[in-house]
Amino acid sequence: MNAPAKKEDFAVQAPAGVFVETVTSVEHYTDRLFRFRMTRPQEFRFRSGEFAMIGLMVGEKPVYRAYSIASPAWDEELEFFSIKVPDGPLTSHLQAIRPGDQVLMRKKPTGTLVLDALVPGRRLYMFSTGTGIAPFASLMRDPETYEKFEEVILTHTCRDVAELKYGFDLVEEIRNHEFLNEIVGDKLRHYATVTREDYGFKGRITDLMTNGKFFADLGLPSLDPAIDRGMICGSTAMLKDTKEILEAAGLTEGANNKPAEFVIERAFVG
Repeated sequence: MNAPAKKEDFAVQAPAGVFVETVTSVEHYTDRLFRFRMTRPQEFRFRSGEFAMIGLMVGEKPVYRAYSIASPAWDEELEFFSIKVPDGPLTSHLQAIRPGDQVLMRKKPTGTLVLDALVPGRRLYMFSTGTGIAPFASLMRDPETYEKFEEVILTHTCRDVAELKYGFDLVEEIRNHEFLNEIVGDKLRHYATVTREDYGFKGRITDLMTNGKFFADLGLPSLDPAIDRGMICGSTAMLKDTKEILEAAGLTEGANNKPAEFVIERAFVG
């Protein structure tokens, strides 16, 4: 495995139109998941929920992949939550980064999981599996989310309990944050499930929605297109099944140029 390139290497190799940023911290959650934070270019602007193309120089070529920006738009640094793929063209190298290493980032963020792509509503559901929680890590730390919705419900489904820790850490961070705690109050609810271990909440989120347990556990009525809005990010099967459930309830898929009742991020599929 090649070691991540250092700053002096990037000075020669970095492509035009690309930021070169410095890793400030790295936290490994499991042998499959880690998060890292890096410096944010002063001129870089994004909407909470968008993704950026993150890369490293591998050999003499830059290798990029789409990564949701997990930090909110107001944060002075950029945060990313990543899976580790042993033979992945990028993640096999990215998982070895350490503070002080350099990371490439293309200058234009994009994505569909933004508040502007939803019509006004009362309750926002954020449906995620695995690292699909990353864009919601941004949105749930953005005050605008709570200005637009009276209730925000984050669902996070993983294989094992240990993989849920990032989500629990996020909620704890919000509860202890000097200004987010007051803004969020009791508006944020967190529903975490696992599929492979015994746990208080077990099963695929789509199964729990279909059989009604999800709504019963939260003491909520079934989906109502008049007030409920949804965002979906996760595996291919989860996107398909959750989309079908929302559409069966009368919600319509939206986009940046045509806001509606729910949106899906497809940039990470396939």
